[in-house]
Amino acid sequence: MFKKETYIQRREALKKAVGTGLLLFMGNDEAGCNFEDNLYPYRQDSTFLYYFGLPYAGLMAVIDIDENREIIFGDELTIDAIVWMGVQPTLHEKSEAAGIKDVRPSAELKPYLEAAARKGQPVRYLPTYRPEHRIKLLSLLGIMPGAEQPSVEFIKAVVNMRNYKSDEEIVEIERACNVTADMHLRSLQMVRPGMRECEVAAAVQEVAAAHNFMLSFPTIATVHGETLHNHDHSNVIRSGQLFLLDAGAETEMGYAGDMSSTVPADPKFTARQKEMFEIQLASHETAVKALRPGIRFEEVYDLSAEVIVEGMKSAGLMKGDAKEAVKAGAHALFFPHGLGHMMGLDVHDMENLGEAYVGYGDQPKSKQFGRKSLRLARELEPGFVLTIEPGIYFIPQLIDSWHAEKRFADFINYDKVITYKDFGGIRNEEDYLITADGARLLGKKILRHADALEELRKG
Repeated sequence: MFKKETYIQRREALKKAVGTGLLLFMGNDEAGCNFEDNLYPYRQDSTFLYYFGLPYAGLMAVIDIDENREIIFGDELTIDAIVWMGVQPTLHEKSEAAGIKDVRPSAELKPYLEAAARKGQPVRYLPTYRPEHRIKLLSLLGIMPGAEQPSVEFIKAVVNMRNYKSDEEIVEIERACNVTADMHLRSLQMVRPGMRECEVAAAVQEVAAAHNFMLSFPTIATVHGETLHNHDHSNVIRSGQLFLLDAGAETEMGYAGDMSSTVPADPKFTARQKEMFEIQLASHETAVKALRPGIRFEEVYDLSAEVIVEGMKSAGLMKGDAKEAVKAGAHALFFPHGLGHMMGLDVHDMENLGEAYVGYGDQPKSKQFGRKSLRLARELEPGFVLTIEPGIYFIPQLIDSWHAEKRFADFINYDKVITYKDFGGIRNEEDYLITADGARLLGKKILRHADALEELRKG
């Protein structure tokens, strides 16, 4: 945890931002994998962590703005739990570390909320994303699952605080990014034909575990990089293939790193692989150079996409004006996702609160294929932490579908594109902090240039 003053100050700022009412925070419970005592790794709700810092299961919290009360609701460990888990600080001691003195049994939460309702006091809560949250809302407030009405005022207040990372948060994020970089370095050094994807996935997880870190999301370690979120690790890595790793570490406090890297299975790239790799790298570097306060991230996306189109034109896969191709959406055959996303206590920061608030400043999203997948489009500001990850993919089913429709035939040379259907995908990703005058890389630099990667892989 940070020092308790951090959490006290955050709660005070939140109370001022919302103004009135009662704020309900639903912490996460343990979840059984295949029976009750065989648990998934525990992860506390990120907003609960941000305002209270307590990484323990079975807690709920209330900030009663009108009564000026901050209360943790939970139950002390029974002797059976102590036998099972070992001795822990009492709930009062845990709560004191977050600057909370008012601690009450879980059974007192519902009467407290009912008393607030009788006074006409609004009870505000955030969007739910776990089944137990919905069940608790039904029990506590009588709200049927599916009928939740999260407080927009509460959401906006949280987003407007969590989007701006403090100095102590940046230190913690950078810890995650450094270990994440080490995970990728391990992969870059070890990938060889004849290995299984699962061997690489195991090795990068070992790097995180050796620091007592968790993974910030399920690892993508695949020779089928054309599948954007491929969590299968069963394939044998074969000569002539590309290997894509998308993996990140999460610190004990819950802060995330998120990076991607792509290498050939062989010590050297083929000519075709290197050509596409250099196009992707140019797109990536163009995006990084454009990062600064005041620029809309959607504009950075357009710049990166135009570089991909120009590269594809040089390779004979596209034609026509690059800006017009990107405006029409023709680039999305090769680049069908966004350029990056906010990152912090969540690897996709606050995704449960809604992209419209986090990444768009409550502005509407595009419905265009590819562009609609932009998780972040708003004007950048100092304190934002985000990823940069343009990609190039040859997805056989998407190529066949667009080819059959003659979609964007004015921009795409399908006769040549279909010869790349066995290519796979390339993605390289880094994490950046927006500063007062530009942007700063977070974590160690991962080798990005083809020649440097080939030199590394000689050993």
